[in-house]
Amino acid sequence: MGSSTRKKYRYHFTNDKYVALIVLHILIGIFINQIPNFSQIYFVAACSYFVFNLLLAPKHKKTIWVLLGCAYIAGAEALFRMTGGGISYEFAKYFVILLMIIGTFFNGASGKAYAYLIYLILLVPAVVVASTNLDFGLNFRTSVAFVLTGPVCLGICAIYCYDKKISNEELLHVVSFFGFPIIAMTTHLFLHTPSIKEVVTGTGSNFATSGGFGPNQVSSLLGLGMVSFTVRFFLKSPTLFLKIFNIILLCAVSFRALVTFSRGGVVTAVFVIMAFLWALYFRSGYRMKQQVVISFFILIIGGAITWWISSDQTDGLVVNRYANTDRRGFEKENITTGRFELFVHEIQGFVDNPFVGVGASGMKQERLKEEGIVIASHNELSRLLSEHGMLGLIILLLLVISPLAFRTYRKGNVLFYAFLAFWFATINHSAMRIAAPGFIYGLALLNVRYEKRSLRRKRVIE
Repeated sequence: MGSSTRKKYRYHFTNDKYVALIVLHILIGIFINQIPNFSQIYFVAACSYFVFNLLLAPKHKKTIWVLLGCAYIAGAEALFRMTGGGISYEFAKYFVILLMIIGTFFNGASGKAYAYLIYLILLVPAVVVASTNLDFGLNFRTSVAFVLTGPVCLGICAIYCYDKKISNEELLHVVSFFGFPIIAMTTHLFLHTPSIKEVVTGTGSNFATSGGFGPNQVSSLLGLGMVSFTVRFFLKSPTLFLKIFNIILLCAVSFRALVTFSRGGVVTAVFVIMAFLWALYFRSGYRMKQQVVISFFILIIGGAITWWISSDQTDGLVVNRYANTDRRGFEKENITTGRFELFVHEIQGFVDNPFVGVGASGMKQERLKEEGIVIASHNELSRLLSEHGMLGLIILLLLVISPLAFRTYRKGNVLFYAFLAFWFATINHSAMRIAAPGFIYGLALLNVRYEKRSLRRKRVIE
């Protein structure tokens, strides 16, 4: 391949553009908060932007536009839901699937991704079972879509991303695109509830500090923002200004995540950041390790300041929340806020129906019969087992073993373990209510390459 061809594939996203996009999304957050229906305009503009760029991009650039569009919409999902911007509740998952299908049409998919084709096929029997069993006050189409759009989204993402070649620079750009809409959401949250002390009265998950929407989903995406800005802080902050800029963004997003009082997203972010830093440190040279250690201490200082501010603004209630005590300091009986009981109930559903399970949304129907209310699962692992039976166990094995097998011969992705950690931790506290875990699972399957720096030889003057 000649030098002119190599130049065509070079990819560069400058820090100036990054800062400009952050400022733009702060303005978008302000407009969403202050201008009625601006969220709908933002939604249409964002979706149109990525679809048009994907369709018009040359073939060798379509992969990056697929990934950028999916990352952006996945990061914006909770913002669109809380502000009424999207056209449907599950739109983000459908949009990610659409971009992946378009990308597959132009770029194809790896023939080695057969494990995920099998995975998608194994999801079908649960739909058949649900078609015969789901009849107790639940709409078949919406109930099945609610529990299967996430798993299908993951399967499509995995098939498209499997062994797709992408540069490390492009991958870091994709991670940054998670953060842009999360900055818009964070800005909106600050304006929506500027005074935390006025709305925090207990240690339960707080809808007021979550923009009036589900704290679990908001916390999950704010946690993703924490990961995005941490990666940017360690790998794409060569100047003092950028280090300060990114640590401020990280602290702002972390503060809003903490005051949702939903622990899942924050705890997930901490585990994912630890996985990222572990991988980064042990694959770095001596000089890079020194930089990682210094940056880590700065990160710890920023985290401590954010925790102190959060405690001060909530009169210490956020500390009680993470210590699993009520506002008076007494330990709560159930640290999982009822989710462990749901987990046990679903495992019992698997024991009672071990072969084909109870069908998609079957356990939701069981709870409706027994308790008279619809309670959705928060744990994707127990849901798969109860609703799919032994096929669910096979699905779980495929999802865990396949990326680890892929890692044995494709070791370029420094974020591999971080991506898998985010997927696994998120589906254990929020199931697959949002598109992010399915898409991020797919990112772990990318074939990440590092560009070699060209050597410039000085001419010898005779």
